[in-house]
Amino acid sequence: QVQLVESGGGLVQAGASLRLSCVGSGHTLIGYAMGWIRQAPGKAREFVAAERRSGANPWYGDSVKGRFTMSKDYAKNTVYLQMNSLNVEDTAVYYCAADPGNSCIGSGCYDVGRFKSWGQGTQVTVSS
Repeated sequence: QVQLVESGGGLVQAGASLRLSCVGSGHTLIGYAMGWIRQAPGKAREFVAAERRSGANPWYGDSVKGRFTMSKDYAKNTVYLQMNSLNVEDTAVYYCAADPGNSCIGSGCYDVGRFKSWGQGTQVTVSS
């Protein structure tokens, strides 16, 4: 079971950028599909982004398409989420997560429940 630790969150103004990092330990991330999920206060967890185990062809939630980019660096056992053009609605705790299991199909590729290992989260706050 891989352990995940996120970092890179903070307080920024609308329009700014942040890059979140998630470092894995205990297991190589090459064997996992990785995802980013966020949760704002009082709201449900929201799918943000995910990659295949290969790290190729990431896909994104509608609210972040064109602004966020996910990537994986196997050498550093780290996944990243580059967030550009941040707005107040992006304010949330951001979690990285890992799925060691099967491939997703259709809408299941946006299901946060597929991920079995989660980090502790990092807070992103965007001020207007």
